[in-house]
Parts: sequence; C-alpha cells; structure tokens
Amino acid sequence: MTHWFHRNPLKATAPVSFNYYGVVTSPAASKICSDLRSSRARLLELFTDLNCNPEMMKTAADAYFSLLQGFINSLDESSQESKLRYIQNFKWTDTLQGQVPSAQQDAVFELISMGFNVALWYTKYASRLAGKENITEEEAKEVHRSLKIAAGIFKHLKESHIPRLITPAEKGRDLEARLLEAYIIQCQAEAQEVTIARAIELKHAPGLIAALAYETASFYQKADHTLSSLEPAYSAKWRKYLLLKMCFYTAYAYCYHGQTLLASDKCGEAIRSLQEAEKSFAKAEALCKEYGETKGPGPTVKPSEHLFFRKLGNLVKNTLEKCQRENGFIYFQKVPTEAPQLELKANYGLVEPVPFEFPPTSAQWTPDTLAAFDLTKRPKEDSTKPKPEDVRPVKEPDIKPQKDTGCSIS
Repeated sequence: MTHWFHRNPLKATAPVSFNYYGVVTSPAASKICSDLRSSRARLLELFTDLNCNPEMMKTAADAYFSLLQGFINSLDESSQESKLRYIQNFKWTDTLQGQVPSAQQDAVFELISMGFNVALWYTKYASRLAGKENITEEEAKEVHRSLKIAAGIFKHLKESHIPRLITPAEKGRDLEARLLEAYIIQCQAEAQEVTIARAIELKHAPGLIAALAYETASFYQKADHTLSSLEPAYSAKWRKYLLLKMCFYTAYAYCYHGQTLLASDKCGEAIRSLQEAEKSFAKAEALCKEYGETKGPGPTVKPSEHLFFRKLGNLVKNTLEKCQRENGFIYFQKVPTEAPQLELKANYGLVEPVPFEFPPTSAQWTPDTLAAFDLTKRPKEDSTKPKPEDVRPVKEPDIKPQKDTGCSIS
C-alpha cells in the first residue's frame, strides 16, 4: 500500500564562490577552493534531481563535507578548529520561515545547514518511493532505511554540531532544538508506519500490530508537543499533519486491540475498543480537512482521499460490525461505558535512528595546503559579507500522489 507523508520545503542557500584572491598562494590550495565550489554546486543540484539515489547522494555529500572539514578542524590537532573557520559567510533559508535567510560567517553553520538538507533529501526520497504504485519489498526496505538515516543525521547535528555554533539558533529556526527533535521523531514514526504495513501484510498477531500502532501514535503526539510553542503562522500545517497521524494510528491501535479482545472472547470490550477506533478515525478525518485548508509550508493535498486512509475506515467499520454480529448471536456481553486503556508496549519493530558521522577531512588538506591560505593578505573591505538580496527558493519537483492499486507495502 502507498503511504502519504507531509514534507516541508528544502532549505535554499546563496551561491558560494570560495574565491579568496590574494589569500590563496599555491596551486594545491586553489584546487581545494575550486573543488569546494564544484562539489557544493553538485550536491545542491542533486537535491532536486529525481534520478538521484542514496548512493549518489552519499558520494556527493561525502565529497563536499570532506573538503569543508578543512575549514573546520585543525589538521595537527593542536587546536580545536581550523584557522579558516570564519573566512566565509554562508546564507541559508529555513524550512518553515519562508525566504528570510539566516547568515553566519562560520563553516560549522554551513556544515550543519547542508547536512540538514541532506537529511531532508532522504525524507523526500522515502516519500517519493513510498508513494509509488506497486512498491516492491526491496523499495519498502529502502523507505524504512532512508527515514532511519535521516533521523540519524538530524540527531547527530543536534547533539554534536549545533552546540559548536558561536551564534545560537534563533527561535523557530531549523537549527533550534525543538525543530530538530520534531524532525527526528517524525522520521522514526514514519519508518514505523512501514513496519506496521509489513506486519499487517504478513498477518502478524493483532496484539503486536496494536502495540506498534500505539507506539507510533505516541511518537506523533510527542512530535506535535515539541512544536506546540512555535508560532502557528508557520507551524500550523505541520502540526495538523502530526495530529492527524496521531489520531489515525490511535484508531489503528484500538481496531487491532479490539481484534485481540474478540479472540479472547471479550466481545463486549472488543465492541467498545472498536467504537473508540471509530471516534479516533473521525477525528483524523476532520484533521485531514483542516490540513488541506491550512496555509503554510508543505504540499497541498487531500489526505482523506488517499487509499491508505480509506482502507482504515473500511477496516474499522467491518470489524465493528463483525463484533456486533457475534455479540448478538453468541456472546450477549454488555459493552463497557469506559474505553479500554491502551497500555501497549511493542517488543519488536521499534525504530532507532541509524548512527551518522561526517566523513574525515579530505587527503587534499595537508599542512602545506593549509599554510598556503595566508589570512594576513585578506582585503580590508571584506567581500564575504552577505549581500542584501533574497536567497532564491529551491524549485522542487512537484510530486503528486499516485493512485494506489491496493498492493501492500512490504
């Protein structure tokens, strides 16, 4: 079955020439600047190339990051940072705050911002793949893997590199802890959606499916809570998505919990669980409508028309009717007034981010090439200061959800 995921726009950035006239005093140093310029441009191109795959992305990202490390880390480890860390100004927009860019004269800011976009690319690649018709088992595994890689990148940036920034991230900006945490949790939750679909297809025990769905709903609730203190003007659409997915997987949890209760001859309790599933599904349906009407970053779609959404509605309806029929013919049990408590813990299938590290400094960097950057020859009027013009937004390919043929995602 195809999945539908909300995606915020990619970050946009101003071009960087890496031209340091007078400062660069050797052909090897000049070659590093040229390679930085071309590898950065190549990586930015791949973000919107529909033919790009994870192997291509990793190769291009490693090429750029390994060169950029020479601007950040000392080669001889005598100090914590390179003398070139503050030579260049970098300008980036944010995924939520439109085309108002942030600028910092700090190579660590560039490393984090570009790394953030690489993580976003993995989420968008997963989303495109998950929305395909007739998705194969191997493609589903690739979706799962890509989301875990993205979560790992976001986590690494948050824990190891954001604290190194001289200028702290402004509130509501991408590099702020709340946003990074929301991205990490969303990636984990979406990867678990793939796990749930696989468990359903393989007809695993309803108790396991209910527990996974409950844990996934909890992830979405946690991600929404993380964003609750942000300005609604730019976070409302994203939060509608997180809430509708929370309600959607709560409905899944109650539905499969009801099947577990029915198998244990607790038909009255099963009916009550399915009634709760109906309520949660109705809430999700209302949130789908609100999501479509809410302005803000993200795609304009109608999730309630997506087959993955309609399938659950039919499942809840049919399972409830089955329980009611069996209670009328066999069990004659009273339906409790209180909804069952979902204290479910999944022992299998929970998603953890894939650990991520940036590549080591490129072998092109040697003590001689570093020494060939003579900072005493920098012009007095710093040409690296940001220009006032806006950064151009990234033209992302318009991926429309394809119709689902009913095949299960593996």
